[in-house]
Amino acid sequence: MRIQNALISVFHKDGLGPIVDALKEMGTTIYSTGGTQAFIEERGIAVERVEDLTLYPSILGGRVKTLHPKVFGGILARRAHEGDQAQMSEFEIPYFDLVIVDLYPFEATVASGAPEQDIIEKIDIGGISLIRAAAKNFNDCWIISNMGQYEDALAVLQSEAGATLEVRRRYALEAFDESSHYDTAIHRYFAGDRLDLKMSNRKKQTLRYGENPHQEAAFFGNLEDALEQIHGKALSYNNLLDIDATVNLIREFEETTIAIIKHNNACGLATRSTLAAAWDDALAGDPVSAFGGVIASNRTVDKATAEKMNTLFFEVLIAPAYDEDALEVLRSKKNRVLLLLKDYEVPAFNVRTVLNGTLVQAKDGVTEAEGDMETVTKLVPTEKQIADMIFAAKVCKHTKSNTIVLAKDGQLLASGTGQTSRVDALNQAVEKAGRFGFELNGAAMASDAFFPFPDCVEIADNAGISCVIQPGGSIRDKESIAYCDENGMTMVTTGIRHFKH
Repeated sequence: MRIQNALISVFHKDGLGPIVDALKEMGTTIYSTGGTQAFIEERGIAVERVEDLTLYPSILGGRVKTLHPKVFGGILARRAHEGDQAQMSEFEIPYFDLVIVDLYPFEATVASGAPEQDIIEKIDIGGISLIRAAAKNFNDCWIISNMGQYEDALAVLQSEAGATLEVRRRYALEAFDESSHYDTAIHRYFAGDRLDLKMSNRKKQTLRYGENPHQEAAFFGNLEDALEQIHGKALSYNNLLDIDATVNLIREFEETTIAIIKHNNACGLATRSTLAAAWDDALAGDPVSAFGGVIASNRTVDKATAEKMNTLFFEVLIAPAYDEDALEVLRSKKNRVLLLLKDYEVPAFNVRTVLNGTLVQAKDGVTEAEGDMETVTKLVPTEKQIADMIFAAKVCKHTKSNTIVLAKDGQLLASGTGQTSRVDALNQAVEKAGRFGFELNGAAMASDAFFPFPDCVEIADNAGISCVIQPGGSIRDKESIAYCDENGMTMVTTGIRHFKH
């Protein structure tokens, strides 16, 4: 493909110089506007002004420059179409073989906190139209739509084959991705916090495989905005699911805390005065399940804690920072993944595919505090019981339904996870706590949903549990409350359900 005429109009000019130099060497006639025209002329290259082609000046402060039939005709004309050829000749329109256009930095302007007037001015009209037109006519026109393509585009220009049809089609795909992402960003800005679905994640990270080796998988998004990997093998699909669950849970706690996650559920969690003590008591919650798990700390990992952790095989460790001597210990296992957790913006919505469509919901951002508790029993909870119930409720919120969580003194004792019956979940938790040597006398119990019958509080009482936190709302709440009153237990309701499917 011979590039006889090129239209260049860009916001970002970094890296553009070598391309226009190459076009000059090829004898290409370059058409341009405004700042891009000045940039090219400063390199000693002649430029045809778009205004001289259209015989119409740039108006409205630059809002309208290239929106003209002679520009779009030159881009969209089909070279082999007799009717198009006749009209191009009649109106003296040049064929544009190459279009280099990028878009105003809308997302960067929004992120800068600029006033809305400035944001609106960064909604590109001409640029997006030129990109779509050139991409549509990829059979006869080559579109370069962002500065990230300049290096590759220069190599294409300098190659013997040049911009083949295959190359032009590839660039057209990238151009439509550019326009789609841009429109999605604008839609998101105007939608604000409203429940809506427009997704565009242009950065793709191919994963080794999905949940199982026969499943292809990839992560779309800027993972480096949330995490920095400082050691270990590449993250897998299952790693990312567990990391997400672990991070969501650890962010609930302000005190020094260690969380251990296995298959998206906490198998160990403890809050203590030192990180090493938090590790000991988190691991004690279920040292069997902790094998191969994902660990998170909300404090800098020190050498003493690292040495304790190093005795266990685990997949991933996440922390806001690491002491250098701790890293020396932790890096002893070459495949172990070490991540730095950043203070990233948590998405406002959860998205998942269902049947032939997509489910979207607002993220569960509610965490119970003492002010959310209503004491429904005669016995009022003590300050210690309130603290235990809040701790248990935080873990419960991040555990698969149906779930029961048992906790005491800032430590997860056991949980029943993902059961079809709340009774089964409680029995599982009680049995597990006993298996790992925990005394449940005086422990707190949290449930993700109400008790339809008094059977759960009876089982809890027989196990020694003294306080219960649950949403309430069952038509038979009175039966569970009555059992607690008759057996010296205290219960609070929150009115907040935490189903997690």
